[in-house]
Amino acid sequence: MKIIMQRKMAAIFTILLLSCSAKAQLIPPNAEGLEEQLIELTIDGGVQRGVMSKRIDQPPGSKLVVLLPGYPSVVRPEMSNGVMVSSPLAGNFLIRARRHLADDQVMTLLVDCHSSVGDICKPEYQASEARYRHVKAIIDAAKIKVPSIRQVYLLSTSAGSISSAFIAKQAQEYLSGVIHTASIDPTAPKSYPQLTNFNYAAIGIPQAFIHHTDDPCAITQYSYIRSVAEKYKIPLITVAGVSGFTGNPCAANTQHGFKGKEIVVMKHILKMVRGSLWISEEI
Repeated sequence: MKIIMQRKMAAIFTILLLSCSAKAQLIPPNAEGLEEQLIELTIDGGVQRGVMSKRIDQPPGSKLVVLLPGYPSVVRPEMSNGVMVSSPLAGNFLIRARRHLADDQVMTLLVDCHSSVGDICKPEYQASEARYRHVKAIIDAAKIKVPSIRQVYLLSTSAGSISSAFIAKQAQEYLSGVIHTASIDPTAPKSYPQLTNFNYAAIGIPQAFIHHTDDPCAITQYSYIRSVAEKYKIPLITVAGVSGFTGNPCAANTQHGFKGKEIVVMKHILKMVRGSLWISEEI
């Protein structure tokens, strides 16, 4: 009888171990250490989604960083085991490195493109009143779910910098700051024209640019962003280092997406959001 009981206990332990192992395997590296929930709203005849993230075993934070990813900016999250396990944009800089932003004070909200837009979050839409309305709605929903949120920041990358510029201009009364990374150069051939002559001085909240000095993408050149930062006296955090990348220069796995510098960049953003001075520097 004792032997039978021991065998049963061993079998149960094995099943539990395999179950835990299978669950762990379902959590992708970009979601390690996170607890996440999907927020969905029906608005303007479609669905607006967002994925809110916090550190495991940490209380809800008081600061929310709203993530606006780059092209095609369509997240379409799939959730399982309390995290986002799949997305067509999983390799995007903001998505793959989001876990490095979440701590005891800071949570993140990854914003999808409105379902009516299709497979590409078109630049015309990103600069529109509708985009502002949809993003504000999902932020408001997140604040209702987590009443401890007191400050909201926008953080964009690449094509998402169209959204961060126009939304920040319209939503200053409830934003604490905006950070544009790998921002669009609208003057480059075949670029998006929406930011042409955009008046960054009209954004009255703290803002900053973060850009890799060797960004290889033709429509996100460092020299242009440096000129904009100088013109409007906006802090520019210059990222340097890491090389040898091949493939699409505008893809997220090059300097354009801060490949190899993700943690450094995110930790610097975290420092900014937690209250340090927003100043130009090199990292």
